[in-house]
This record gives sequence, structure tokens and C-alpha cells, in this order.
Amino acid sequence: MSEITFEGVGKVYPGGTRAIHDVDLEIADGEFVVLVGPSGCGKSTLLRMLAGLEEITEGVVKIGDRVVNDVPPKDRDIAMVFQNYALYPHMSVFDNMAFGLKLRKMDKTEIQRRVDEAARVLEITDFLDRKPKALSGGQRQRVAMGRAIVREPSAFLMDEPLSNLDAKLRVQMRSELGELHTRLKTTTLYVTHDQVEAMTMGDRVAVLKAISGKEIPNLMQVDTPRNLYDRPKNLFVAGFIGSPSMNFVNGTVAADGDSTWVTFGDDRLRLDRPTLDARPGLANYAGKEIVVGLRPEGFEIDRAVTGGFSEDHTMMVEVGLVEQLGSEAYVHFEKNLLPVVTPDIQELLADQGQGPETLGNTTKFTARVNPDFAPKLGDQAKLVIDTTKLHYFDKETGEAIH
Repeated sequence: MSEITFEGVGKVYPGGTRAIHDVDLEIADGEFVVLVGPSGCGKSTLLRMLAGLEEITEGVVKIGDRVVNDVPPKDRDIAMVFQNYALYPHMSVFDNMAFGLKLRKMDKTEIQRRVDEAARVLEITDFLDRKPKALSGGQRQRVAMGRAIVREPSAFLMDEPLSNLDAKLRVQMRSELGELHTRLKTTTLYVTHDQVEAMTMGDRVAVLKAISGKEIPNLMQVDTPRNLYDRPKNLFVAGFIGSPSMNFVNGTVAADGDSTWVTFGDDRLRLDRPTLDARPGLANYAGKEIVVGLRPEGFEIDRAVTGGFSEDHTMMVEVGLVEQLGSEAYVHFEKNLLPVVTPDIQELLADQGQGPETLGNTTKFTARVNPDFAPKLGDQAKLVIDTTKLHYFDKETGEAIH
């Protein structure tokens, strides 16, 4: 069995700088879990602690039932794949893939079998006699993957392995890595800063946040990609997951007769009964200010909506920039509303000796709409909002309201 377990794991560097605090994470045997988050959130540090390349200051790390805190890297039965390939330039592809097996004094026949099988799976059989300099970036990454595969480890640890590839090749390699995992079923922990990569590859995704030395957990939420998207735990996860990012606006929950509304500025949207039933916690916020989240795809141009719509699910906007992307269009607009200031933004402003007033008094929005009906710069446009897909957050804590 090759489960991976982090129990209360922390990392404090000499001098007292804390990078990781109180991380609890269980990765099942054969599961593909992605660590994602902005730069400095500790995702690569966690991976290196698991690999034995960083000392574990606090807590316990297990591979299977074995605590590996003090086990040398070579004895942890893991294989790492790095973003820079780390191939030996003077060796052939075959020798690069076989190098670790030769160090273990493995039988030549077994080495040949493993390399040939990995090369076949990765479609690099024709390159086994070449040197790395004669390969493309994608081919070099396949060799690096092959070197890991031939070891037949308990777990693969991958640190942004696709970041050096161009955009088209990254998409192709994402697909190939997914197919490879389906075939091998080896427990995999994968680090990336690209949330699209995380969402398309992981069985589950762990979202981490930089803690700036504070003793608060780095790990914000661990869930399936769909659940992270549909039910983010807090403002940080909601803003990080999704591209373009979720729009945030300060709003108020208001009851008017038998109807419940969320209002912001001159706009108000009626919340239907299914929405209220799905978010019973909203009843506790009547008359209170909250943060409302609207994903770009929750908007549509009124002319593009078939089957009719309710006027109390619309807003009028003055169109700013319009980005035509072929299959979709992004419409940017502003509202005269104070922007949402999250705790992270407050901290950043404080570090710069500034206050929230420096952000101005406008809130920027992005809507993803049907490109055939996209308006033009300066147009007055009516946007229809799918209120079943709104998100709500406590203004003080940033936690989601469910």
C-alpha cells in the first residue's frame, strides 16, 4: 500500500521563518492529488519534505504505514520528476532512464525490460539512442517521466513538470499524464501554480495559501475539482479557482414581503426558493452586509438567452473592454461600488503603508458571454444573471455561507 499522510506537518527555517503550519492531508493508494496555490504558499516545500529533501520541523509524514521523517531520500521508494528535466547530457536516453536501476545493481535483463516498456508507453522507443540535446522539450520531459517510471516506485512526486513547455504542448502532456496515471495507478502528488492544470488533472486538488510566517494552516481546502469550483470554502479558494476569477461585490441580504433579495448599489437580484433552500445559512444574514461572488460564466447577454428570463435577475451595465476569443467573449465593466477588501488585500496594503481607500470606489467585473451577441465598447447592455450560481461569504471571516 502506498498511501501518503501528512499529520500536523510544519516547517520553520533557521531564524524562525515559518513556511508551513499544521498541514493535514491524506492521499489514498493510487490517487492523483494536486497541490496548487500562488508562489510562496509552500507547495514545493511540502513535496520536498515528503521526498526527504527538506527537514520536517513538526508533525509526521508517512508513506504507507511507515513514518519517513528520518528516512533517507533513497530509501523512501519515491521517484521525482522536476520541471528542468535533470537529464545527463552526455548519456543516451536509454542510459538516462536506466541510470538509477544500474546504481541499484539490477539485472541487465530486467533493466532492459523496464526501459523498453516505459519507452513504449511514452512513445520514445525511437529515441533511446539519442542524447538529450537532440530532443525537443516534450521529448525530454517524456524521458524524465520514463526515468521515474522504470523505478516502479510507491509514489511519484512531480514538481511543476510541464512549466517549461509551450502552451500547446502543455495541454497535450496534461492529457498524456492523465492517461499514464490511469494505466499505472501509482500514487501521485503533483505541484503546480496553474489552477487550470490542477483542475484538469487531479482526482482531488489541495489549495494552499501563503501564511507570511503566521501560525495559521496553509491548507485552505481539499476536494474534487468540481466541488472546489461549485462550493469553495472561503473567499481565497473562490477567487483562486476559476479563470477568469470570480467577481466579488459587497452586498446586503434583504427581505421584502415573501421575497428575498441580494442588493448591491442600485442593483438587486431576487433569490429563488431553490437557492434559499440550498443556502439555509443566508437566513441568518437578513439585513447584514455580505460578500457576493459572481462567476463570469454566470452572466449572459439578454439577447442570447432563449426561453425567457426574469427581469429581477438582470442588471444594466456600461460596457468597457470586450475581448473576443472566438468561442466566447469577455465583457468588462465597472460599478460605482466600494471594492471588496479581503484580509489578504488588507495585509498587502498595510505592508505598503496604505489603507483600503487607495483602491478607489469602483468595482470591476468580467462577464463571459456568447460571442455572437457580444456588445461593443460604450454600449448599454442588459446582462442576465443565473442567481442559482451565486456564492455568498461572511464579510468578516471570508468563510462561505451555506
